[in-house]
Amino acid sequence: MFGVNKLQIDKNFINGIEEIQKVLQYKFKSIETLKEALTHSSYANESRDKTITYNERMEFLGDSVLGLVVSDYIYKKYNHLPEGELTKVRASVVCEPSLALRAKEINLGRYMLLGRGEENTGGRNRDSILADAFEAIIGSLYIDGGIEVAREFVISSLAESIELASKGSLFRDYKTHLQELMQSKSSDKITYIVVNSYGPDHDKTFDVEVVTSNGVIGSGRGKSKKEAEQNAAKEAIVRVNA
Repeated sequence: MFGVNKLQIDKNFINGIEEIQKVLQYKFKSIETLKEALTHSSYANESRDKTITYNERMEFLGDSVLGLVVSDYIYKKYNHLPEGELTKVRASVVCEPSLALRAKEINLGRYMLLGRGEENTGGRNRDSILADAFEAIIGSLYIDGGIEVAREFVISSLAESIELASKGSLFRDYKTHLQELMQSKSSDKITYIVVNSYGPDHDKTFDVEVVTSNGVIGSGRGKSKKEAEQNAAKEAIVRVNA
């Protein structure tokens, strides 16, 4: 795949596998599980080896584990908060900027396998890639070690974020904010629609519109669907409040 540089890249990745396990404070029984969590689709797509698996399925699983663990934790710790406030805390903690920040704190991008195109366009520092990889790591810990191993990592990584979110001092989730705002004004249902996507697989950009029965109330662009949806919601909030 990478010509004369492949051996060096493989060596660096093997060394990185040892480092990231120390960072995670967990020794994997299956290194392949960890490798999958660290493999971006761009690497698999550029490889001649079509058996390489990448981390999107593991991200899907990790997202569910993350939601369950955070929900359980805040439900027990903040028993004075009503359901609506718990929802806002959780949304603030598990949103893309929050997860990307935690991924950067452990230098997760350094250990990932990326395609050349993604590498050359700054993929190791891109919030969408890092947040997805963070969720994939959670998924890999769950697969390899079970729910308690995954729970320990999630809480140790996000306890500070949860505390800040409980005080309203973390990231603002614009989609949640818009939902609350619209519910206070009408019973209109909010829908997010991807109206365009362009660019190569390793560097896609998405355009999203947020729509109600009255039409488009906001639009946004981002390097991931989540980012585009947040930007669309942010614009919609300004319009609705105007």
